[in-house]
Amino acid sequence: MAAKPLFRDPVYDGAADPTLIWNPGRGRWWMFYTNRRATAQGLPGVTWVHGTRIGIAESPDGGAHWTYVGTADIDLPPGLGGKDATHWAPDIVRAGDGTFHMFLTVVPGVFEDWKHPRVIVHLTSTDLRTWRHPAIVPLANDKVIDPSLARLPDGTWRMWYNNELDHKNTYYADSPDLEHWTDRGLAVAQRGEGPKVFRWHGAWWMIVDVWHGLAVFRSSDALTWRKQDATLLEQPGHGPDDGVMGGHADVVVSGGRAYLFYFVHPGRQGPDAKRDGPEQRRSLIQVSELIEEGGVVRTDRDAKVAIRLDPPV
Repeated sequence: MAAKPLFRDPVYDGAADPTLIWNPGRGRWWMFYTNRRATAQGLPGVTWVHGTRIGIAESPDGGAHWTYVGTADIDLPPGLGGKDATHWAPDIVRAGDGTFHMFLTVVPGVFEDWKHPRVIVHLTSTDLRTWRHPAIVPLANDKVIDPSLARLPDGTWRMWYNNELDHKNTYYADSPDLEHWTDRGLAVAQRGEGPKVFRWHGAWWMIVDVWHGLAVFRSSDALTWRKQDATLLEQPGHGPDDGVMGGHADVVVSGGRAYLFYFVHPGRQGPDAKRDGPEQRRSLIQVSELIEEGGVVRTDRDAKVAIRLDPPV
């Protein structure tokens, strides 16, 4: 059974925005996540969510338990902030030649507010630890975050991302090879962030963090999306450190089952919910299983999760 909570970062206690990928060299699943500096003292404004690195955790048992590995070695040029850059919310895919491709939200520095550029940067790796050859992906503007990638049936790639300058709607871009991209514009007119697209039960699904749970969309062609009425994780759970709404998630489909890896701020409840201290800032990762019935997806976050993710075929 999966641990609850599933994972806490031992450095800053600020794990958020998870994405999972199989590490063939280690023979284990790895989780990459934004490592917010929740326990750092004396940081004004939203400085604590800047200056972040991408943490890595490893599971020895197919996703039920996780241990801290370290941080991703990401090399960015001075124009992107260099060693002072902020790293947020990556997605990672493996190409047919075995190369890993990371798409990373980069803020070129550490700031007290949200007013600064944000771009999506493409990097590559052969070992999932060392990431090089950064290149900005040409998208709608310089306020874009939260990439999510999927390979289409014709072998090409599609990226969905959040366009902050267009009411935080979800946009998309297409590529034949993960290196050359054509922006296609609006995908879903839904204010939110952290889109995640996956294939399951004969359909395409998209989940979007709308700050009161996760909105769910369904599509037959990964182009035209229909929103279901019910959201996921809007209602607090009752398990340890799960008593608040869930946010920015990844989904892994394995053996026909789909698992939702999400993050929470467990300290944002009760009379001190609105305070801005280490307890309210800390965040961690949880997991629940998705259930699809009659074209509608739901999850029971209080149910125990029997999970053992298979290596991808």
